[in-house]
Amino acid sequence: MPTLLKLGALVWLACSGTYAAEVALDVGHTLAASGAVSARGGKEFDFNRVLAVGLASALTARGLVVRPINFDGRIDSLEARPQQASGADFFISIHHDSVQAELLEEWDWQGTTQSYSDLHRGFSLFVSRDNPDPVTSLRCASAIGARLRRMGFVGASHHADSLAGHSRPYADVDNAVHYYDNLIVLYRTSLPAVLFEAGVIKHREEELALRDPERQARMADAIATGIAACLYSR
Repeated sequence: MPTLLKLGALVWLACSGTYAAEVALDVGHTLAASGAVSARGGKEFDFNRVLAVGLASALTARGLVVRPINFDGRIDSLEARPQQASGADFFISIHHDSVQAELLEEWDWQGTTQSYSDLHRGFSLFVSRDNPDPVTSLRCASAIGARLRRMGFVGASHHADSLAGHSRPYADVDNAVHYYDNLIVLYRTSLPAVLFEAGVIKHREEELALRDPERQARMADAIATGIAACLYSR
């Protein structure tokens, strides 16, 4: 996959004569530690990888070089993610969200007991003030959030609540960007970095929306447009 993605961007570059920025695109979690479990028992890693594959195509279509990280789900540590991104122009880690355990309820899904919460939904973005380039990190996160909103997506609000000590203060309230200063993939890096939460897979209705291929494509298009606008405006 890395070879094909880079080849596509280099062909675009040769034809246009334009510098192609490189985006390190990270799939959150792993096969062994798959992250949150959806309201219907789906693994977060699977959601993350599907969206990341679509985003890789959308970025390449805009002339950006993509450096895939953890697409096989076998990366061995959190620290390895920013290490593999070294030398790129921008890092984005793709995730899907959950809620605090105290908000969960149980329901029966196809004969199995699953947990859910229909209280919160929407996308979120996170940046660290300890990143070596917090200004660009925030500018790119805001550009992504703004484009998502223009495409009809709605930002989440629950991360700003001081529930059980999990408050993440707003960096840009309009575009659902929050500070998450001590997150390894955001601060142990040499480049601007953003973590993206596509939506809340514990929300029963939003989980179905997040599985929809057409919606996934629109979201990937919006994210790619925001990243390109940010990187080429520097």
